[in-house]
Amino acid sequence: MSTLRRRFLGDTSSSTEPSCEPSPAKGEPVTLVSHSRLKELKGKRGKRWQFSIFGLGGLFGLVVAALFANQHDVINLEGLVDFNMESLLDVIPAGILKDAKDITRHERETVNYDSFSVGLHLQSQGVRALHPVIMIPGVISTGLESWGTEKESIQYFRKRLWGSWSMMKALVLDKASWKRHIMLDKLTGLDPPGVKLRAAQGFDAADFFITGYWIWGKILENLATLGYDPTNAFTAAYDWRLSCANLENRDHYFTRLRSHIETAVLTSDEKVVLISHSMGSQVLFYFYHWVEASGHGGPGWVDKYVDSWINVSGSMLGALKGLPAVLSGEMKDTAQLNAFAVYGLEKFLGKDERCEIFRSMPGVSSMLPKGGNAVWGNKTWAPDDQPDQTVSFGTFINFKESNSTQSPSNLTVEESISYLLEHSDTWYKDQILDHYSHGVAHTSAEVEDNEKDHRKWMNPLETRLPLAPNLKIFCFYGVGKSTERSYFYREDQDPNSSLNVTMDTSLTMGAVDHGVIPGEGDGTVPLLSNGYMCAKGWHLKRFNPAGVKIKVYEMPHEPDRFSPRGGPNTGDHVDILGRSSLNDLILRIAGGKGDQIEDNYVSNVREYSEKVKIYEE
Repeated sequence: MSTLRRRFLGDTSSSTEPSCEPSPAKGEPVTLVSHSRLKELKGKRGKRWQFSIFGLGGLFGLVVAALFANQHDVINLEGLVDFNMESLLDVIPAGILKDAKDITRHERETVNYDSFSVGLHLQSQGVRALHPVIMIPGVISTGLESWGTEKESIQYFRKRLWGSWSMMKALVLDKASWKRHIMLDKLTGLDPPGVKLRAAQGFDAADFFITGYWIWGKILENLATLGYDPTNAFTAAYDWRLSCANLENRDHYFTRLRSHIETAVLTSDEKVVLISHSMGSQVLFYFYHWVEASGHGGPGWVDKYVDSWINVSGSMLGALKGLPAVLSGEMKDTAQLNAFAVYGLEKFLGKDERCEIFRSMPGVSSMLPKGGNAVWGNKTWAPDDQPDQTVSFGTFINFKESNSTQSPSNLTVEESISYLLEHSDTWYKDQILDHYSHGVAHTSAEVEDNEKDHRKWMNPLETRLPLAPNLKIFCFYGVGKSTERSYFYREDQDPNSSLNVTMDTSLTMGAVDHGVIPGEGDGTVPLLSNGYMCAKGWHLKRFNPAGVKIKVYEMPHEPDRFSPRGGPNTGDHVDILGRSSLNDLILRIAGGKGDQIEDNYVSNVREYSEKVKIYEE
């Protein structure tokens, strides 16, 4: 019986497959984080399928998402055969289909737990629409549709090849064509010849990832109760595959966003409130630099047009899981493997293919961790290490002892990025070096000089906030959910693989779960990435010379174990967009009541931030 099949059947017995690595002796401790601390981080885990920041992990989950819909919305399960999907049914175990039905049936029963209720409550307190609201989605949550009219593309015209049933159909029945459409040209980072994918626009672009799986849907519902509609609320969707420079070069995205904001202010006579999520916060940070550059908007533009920036789950220092994605095509979602995602990935996409796809999307690589060893630690220390931790988080990629002299030594975050670039094709290395920087500016002179370099504009540790003394920044994010912090790797000895290394998923011992060592965060983004700039970085004068006011409101992950999406108190990276308290805070700010919000810290982020090796001049 295959390892994969045993996992589906709940068989946790050890694999009989050969391993190139020695396994720990029975009972041997591998204690990286205390068991009590790990238990606290993991919390209650119900039977649920999770939404990865890198959405290819959810390809198989699209089958589940399709079941969310009514029969006339997408397609029901019985309709799969009529849709010429017999080949898909052949590879889906009957037990998984039954679980999918059970999960989605329960989701339909619980998904409307707070629809409109938050807004109606605030409406009763006299809160009304005031500031125009513009939403900037995160990575992968925007649908991508084909506008190509070449022979191969015409069959997909106006169909979504990301975030729809058409995506699943194309992937299963014509994988080569789907890959050619979804991947960008490796040399230019733009559309390959004959292919034209564009981000869907309007509220439909990001309210639901696929029918039934809400993203921004609940925020839109509650905004509507205060009087928001398409005249004063907008979604600034973008093609998240592109680098920020190419978002402007190809789509004129930042020019259109500037025009959108200026029009909203002109027609309402009120400054805008910008709401960004995940990678969208990095995109918006880049926009601030772009718009205040000469010829775009000029100095003072942000102060003139933007009242508040609501930074939701903003991965300002990247997502650590982004590095394994482009290094070895890994698709883990925290330490627990999702059966739906793993089955779909292993059935339809090999690691080589996943790695190639991720690397061809420069936008995904924007999530590589920033700050190097100063933030993430060295080989003996990390700011978020626990007192009884025996191996530091600072060794980001760990290798067990190997008989091969080719096995690299343990690597810090800085060394891991260098290793990635050294073992990548020239086209990928050039894309990274041409568009991104991952360092730290230690003086105000460095920061000011970096304002001229667009490669630095996504890194808040190398550039400053806009000179906007009246701007208000609200940082809202979840805490207390087990989140990938470091990894165990081994050499990849698969003769058919072009990869040098692969995650050692056979290693589960102590705090190590399938090669993943968990830390603190929101299930996708580590606590330091969500919280450091808000709790400490933007309180350093060189990164915030205008003294922009910062408020932090952390939200503990307290999921409803009966809800697949966590319920009204979830702190999950994506599901938090439906959290009741987050919706309440957003509506108060949009209604001009943001001054009533006070800091709310429930994690140790301030303690960790003080240990980060970035100091005032």
